[in-house]
Amino acid sequence: MASYKPTKITVYPKLGEKVTQDTVYWKNYKAPIQIKEFGAVTNINFSPVAPHNFAVTAFTRIHIYGPFSHEPVKSFTRFKDTAYCGRFRSDGQLLVAGCEDSVVRLFDVNGKVALRMYKGHTKAVHVTDFTSDSYQILTGSDDYSCRLWDIPNATELNAYQEHTDYIRCGHLFSSECNRTSTFSQFVSKKEHRSYDHTLKVFDGRVDKSVMTLDHGQPVESLLLYPSEGLLVSAGGRFVKVWDLLKKGQPLVSLKNHHKTVTCLCLSSNGERLLSGSLDRHVKVYNTTSYKVVHNFDYAASILSLALAPNDESIVVGMTNGILNLKHRKNAEESKEISGQQRRRPSYRVFVKGKNYFPKQDDYLVSKPVKQHLAKYDKQLKKFNVSKALDTALEAWTRLKKPEITVAVIKELDRRGTLKNALAGRDEQGLSRLLYFLIGNLFDPRFAPVLVTAAEMILDIYQSVIGQSSVVDRQLLRLQEMLEREIDYQQELLEVLGMLDTVFASSLPRKEVPCSAISKSNGLTQGEGRLQLQAT
Repeated sequence: MASYKPTKITVYPKLGEKVTQDTVYWKNYKAPIQIKEFGAVTNINFSPVAPHNFAVTAFTRIHIYGPFSHEPVKSFTRFKDTAYCGRFRSDGQLLVAGCEDSVVRLFDVNGKVALRMYKGHTKAVHVTDFTSDSYQILTGSDDYSCRLWDIPNATELNAYQEHTDYIRCGHLFSSECNRTSTFSQFVSKKEHRSYDHTLKVFDGRVDKSVMTLDHGQPVESLLLYPSEGLLVSAGGRFVKVWDLLKKGQPLVSLKNHHKTVTCLCLSSNGERLLSGSLDRHVKVYNTTSYKVVHNFDYAASILSLALAPNDESIVVGMTNGILNLKHRKNAEESKEISGQQRRRPSYRVFVKGKNYFPKQDDYLVSKPVKQHLAKYDKQLKKFNVSKALDTALEAWTRLKKPEITVAVIKELDRRGTLKNALAGRDEQGLSRLLYFLIGNLFDPRFAPVLVTAAEMILDIYQSVIGQSSVVDRQLLRLQEMLEREIDYQQELLEVLGMLDTVFASSLPRKEVPCSAISKSNGLTQGEGRLQLQAT
């Protein structure tokens, strides 16, 4: 007796991911390196000078890492409370940071003790940055004010107090007018929250703001384009771009994240914008069309994000204290992996002896291979056609692997037992069948098989239509979808006819020369005379 042949499951081609230049570029990173910090990583800043070390602000410490080091090469731990916003100066020699104790500290990168301490704020300082001339510091605090400090004298030069809420992020212009862009955000001590939702642009030559922008959501991060004509703000689920040359006119509002956007970053060439969010994703946007061109997934909510010069490294800080580093592959590594030259060591084990052929005097001992059948094949082997179909219609199979269900229906139709398998079902079983048909009948891969099954179901159960509201609803829905599909097909045929007409009219016409041909019979004059004479 011949052995049972399992049901053949048709393998359909999968639609692969669309490979673009951005996909190749942003996937060309090595496996991530994860470093555990003492607390949530709230800020990451790269040094502008080689070797481009980066400062990581987490809890009460600021660690400085080398470009390829897994351990900090320098640590600043002289903070009495949580540190915020550690940033390098343009020469990479000084580092400024705020603190929960309202004191701003200035450090020498090669030292340990703070060179200067700026006291004047009354609450936590979350924003620190150096001006373009490297002799002044801008700070923003929870006391609703941002202040400008002189580095050598440690004195306050100016204070801007137009905000009514906490100031949580800011950015400096590099132009001579020393304009500053800040944002205020407030979280009250009570259970409810109140936010300012505004961005204010200040001019260093005057004491009041020159521009106010309404983001509409509590803003978490600011970014200024190198041209200083466009400002990007992130808050809530929105990333908004503002044109400062047109008095703060909003250009684009992006809503691609599912949770609050916490950080922004710009690529080295300025052509890609990156945003990190609490939804554990980093989105990469094209700064021309502002469409998402790539996406990174991480294990925890993202608080900070930074790119090394030339995009050599991407560093992400998360709420669980994990620092995630990805380094770009060099040309040799990319070529080696793309050529698939590296194989796992276990590959040799699997191919060992595959090319060996027995000799004439060898005695071949073969071990019988036990055949493992799926549940539906076991029922088909026993000729339980209804149970085989029920097994193929289980929730996981019909939702995740509909091709298995379709293959079982096709096998039953080939055996001539499909009608028996479909008959004799109760309301629940028939509803499950109709649900599968509604979801897959109009799939071009499954339509040839499922149309036959749908016709059989209608023939078998036409006498019970109207007895179950659930089945009637599904039949009406199937009818609506069928009518809609027919309308789509008719519209497509009309469009196809229009395209054929357009293509036919666009083809160049070839003219046949007819100067020496008679219009009456297509013969030349000489040939006409010869025929007349012969007649």
